[in-house]
Amino acid sequence: MEPGETQRRPWVVGVSGASGTPYAAAVLRGLLAAGESVDLVVSRASRLTLLDETGIAFRDAHWREDLAEWLARGADGKPETFRVDLSDVRHWAAGDLAAGPSSGSYPVKGMLIVPASTACVAGVALGLSKDLLQRAASVTLKERRPLVVAVRETPLGGQTLRQLVALDEAGAVVLPASPAFYAGATHIQDLVDFVAGRVLDAAGVPHRLYRRWEGELGGGSRGDR
Repeated sequence: MEPGETQRRPWVVGVSGASGTPYAAAVLRGLLAAGESVDLVVSRASRLTLLDETGIAFRDAHWREDLAEWLARGADGKPETFRVDLSDVRHWAAGDLAAGPSSGSYPVKGMLIVPASTACVAGVALGLSKDLLQRAASVTLKERRPLVVAVRETPLGGQTLRQLVALDEAGAVVLPASPAFYAGATHIQDLVDFVAGRVLDAAGVPHRLYRRWEGELGGGSRGDR
């Protein structure tokens, strides 16, 4: 790094195999809109979910084109809904355990797992590190960096609940992907953006994805944003 040059410190975003790829897309758009750098890890299982939910096949060799198509798509499936600059996104293959985020010496701000499947929750809670996503999450915890786990499953079994408690005790923020309706949602994208906004809130990243509660009953019915 040249003298005076600012070191890049991205957020690692892990996308696991749970349903909810629009949540991941909204979080990624929010980070980039806030001027944040992103290191992206898309698990093998999540690629099947992404294909099922959007029709997009995410390929390591063509990740930039596939990511651009994904992030441009609205939660309703409509293409070219959003325009996103991907110049500060770096992609790491899920099987690359020598990747930057696998080491605590690699400088990052923290990690967001959106959505987090129960298998991903178990792997991180038990420290299995079976792929880069789990390894990066384990590194985030051991380095005492922010880790937000947006779990997307219902109902939750006892074993998963115990694993979520273990993550909470380890310092992670457990954030169920639970949309709220007080913000005046009129479209599926509004519900997705609420969850994405709460993820960004937990990471301390500014955004304008949803109308915040201001103590006034009925405010959401006016459609204020």
